[in-house]
Amino acid sequence: MPTNPAPVNKTPENPPEDVGAAPRLILASASPRRRELLASLGITFIVEPAEVEEHEPERADPQAMVRHNAALKADWVATRHPDSFVLGADTTVYLDGCVLHKPADLEEARRMLRRLSGRAHAVFTGLALRHERKGLREDLGVESKVVFKALDDAAIERYLAVASPLDKAGAYGIQDHGELIIERWEGSFTNIVGLPLEATRELLTRHGLLTH
Repeated sequence: MPTNPAPVNKTPENPPEDVGAAPRLILASASPRRRELLASLGITFIVEPAEVEEHEPERADPQAMVRHNAALKADWVATRHPDSFVLGADTTVYLDGCVLHKPADLEEARRMLRRLSGRAHAVFTGLALRHERKGLREDLGVESKVVFKALDDAAIERYLAVASPLDKAGAYGIQDHGELIIERWEGSFTNIVGLPLEATRELLTRHGLLTH
């Protein structure tokens, strides 16, 4: 099992669209990581973040929560672009019966990393594909496992000095100096980053958006 995957590519700009034409695919997410992962499939798309309030109770069923939030994002954008395919996604970290959201500040990030230290946890992503005019509504979920190294306070501070934890569920990114904190992982690496490419590729291919 690999433990030090190569980083993903840099975030692309929105590809140009024909004036007056509906974009074929819209990514309903503000995440630069999802944008760059989706671009790695070689598909043309634009980005329109959904203006919704996500459902994020600490004791939520994580699989149901991410599927709900992915659908919420996709539905919001799809109603505004009925002739386009819309892809929504949501990712969370789950440990000890609790979902770990994005930390509010560095002190909360430290607390999260201490909780994850030396432990195995799950990462869940929900995907939702919509096309309002075609009546398309498809939802699915993907799970991966991550095992953290045992981290003392010095190791946590080393990680926080080089990483950006505040915009990431669980206060970490496997692609963001993950070798400092992660012992191993199981399942889809890109799911842990925020968009499971294997499932996304299959979903988009099934509906004619990808041909390979």
